[in-house]
Amino acid sequence: MKFDLRHIRYFMAVAEELHFRRAAERLGIAQPALSRAVRDLEDQLEVRLFDRTNRSVQITPAGTTFLEGCRGVINAVENTVENTRRVHDGQIGRLRIGYTDMAIAGLLPRRLKDFQAQQPGLVLQPHHDVTTAQLHKLDAGELDVGFVTGPISRLGYDQCLIQSERFVCVLYEHHPLANRKSIRLEELAHEDFVHGTSKDWEHFHAYLIPLCRRSGFVPRVVQEAFNSAGILGLVACGMGVTILTDSVRGSVGAGLIVVPLQDVSEQLQTVAIWKSETPDRATGLFIDFLREVGPP
Repeated sequence: MKFDLRHIRYFMAVAEELHFRRAAERLGIAQPALSRAVRDLEDQLEVRLFDRTNRSVQITPAGTTFLEGCRGVINAVENTVENTRRVHDGQIGRLRIGYTDMAIAGLLPRRLKDFQAQQPGLVLQPHHDVTTAQLHKLDAGELDVGFVTGPISRLGYDQCLIQSERFVCVLYEHHPLANRKSIRLEELAHEDFVHGTSKDWEHFHAYLIPLCRRSGFVPRVVQEAFNSAGILGLVACGMGVTILTDSVRGSVGAGLIVVPLQDVSEQLQTVAIWKSETPDRATGLFIDFLREVGPP
């Protein structure tokens, strides 16, 4: 069959108007051209779509069935065209997002929720990983945007600040310092520490170790865990203390005490990072959103 969308649109206009002249005016074509197009369509289908007299036009049962199908075809085509444009504009698709413990415990959930409300056609795919692993995945094209411990000095990448957090000490509830309103970092010099591995938590350690050295010690790490939940669990067991950031307050369980560090003014930064080369439109929309919202 050689009929196309033009034939379908012409047929639908006649079926809805039940009048060739009015349908032709609606379509902006000459009535004879419309009549020929409908006859061609009937010939190709080998069915009569309309019963015509000098005074009236009535759609046949076969025509009614064809009309229902044509409406589905036109709706499908229009939706496909609209979705194609939205994909081109970055409004439909997926966004692969990496995040650290600090990011997901901080502002990231609110940022993702607000962005999703603006772009409901985009599927967000968040994935937890440490900063080092996220950077490798960004290099390999397996992530679009990473939320990592920064700032990051990396050729070929751009970044923007998401949040800055103060450092805090987390103690088990019966620790001698647990009742203090604040403590000095140097008071932890002889404590056993629980923390992430130096390999996986490399970027966090880039903050932690210099802080401790300025206070005259290197933390004695006796237990290690992959993530904050594991670290906090080991601290709750009484295996040591840890230093994390203020966002941990929302996730500490029973048996843990969070105490501010009174002599530490440095703050840990979480940044969004992505490849500098022109990002796809979905990533570009997300970056524009993050830059517009900015850090608190």
